[in-house]
Amino acid sequence: MVSASLAGCASSGGLNNLAGGASASYAAMSDGGHELPAIDVSEIDPAMLRQPVEYRTREPAGTIVVDTAARHLYLVEGNGRAMRYGIGVGKAGLAFAGNATIKRKAEWPHWSPTENMMNREPARYRKMAGGMSGGIDNPLGPRAMYLYQGDRDTMFRIHGTTEPETIGHAVSSGCIRLMNQDIVDLYSRVKNGARVVVIQGGRAAES
Repeated sequence: MVSASLAGCASSGGLNNLAGGASASYAAMSDGGHELPAIDVSEIDPAMLRQPVEYRTREPAGTIVVDTAARHLYLVEGNGRAMRYGIGVGKAGLAFAGNATIKRKAEWPHWSPTENMMNREPARYRKMAGGMSGGIDNPLGPRAMYLYQGDRDTMFRIHGTTEPETIGHAVSSGCIRLMNQDIVDLYSRVKNGARVVVIQGGRAAES
């Protein structure tokens, strides 16, 4: 279970052809009236790039498995396969373990800092108390998926990022962040009601 005081979702600061295919996957794109810039994949660890992998799990197809230690998110496809995405994590992401359900999805979501974030860094966040409309500078990026346990919002999110260089790393605050092109891809594949399993400290069973 994650504490709402830790959540906030803002950061502080092989089977694909990773030379060609990956570059195309991270090209600039128009989306919802916004222009997502291309991502220079030469500056990113190839292990963090979106790619299909062999993956052994008892979870059914459609399940999201988040392996925080490995900095990977897996969308289970079944038949021993999954789509793997590189992620960035923060304190909120590292505080959450267990199961949840996606009960809300949003394109170009609104974002507001939590009270804890405003108390911790008032000069940075208090002026944003009213929140920020969806847009290219929004910390949630172009998509967000909201995790619930029962009817309770865990305050845990899977979303995009304005800082692709943080993928593969842990920064001071935030939930689970994907590169913007990756969150758009993942969002298109995931349905409301999807099960999410968050693993802390142990790596998922990838071949």
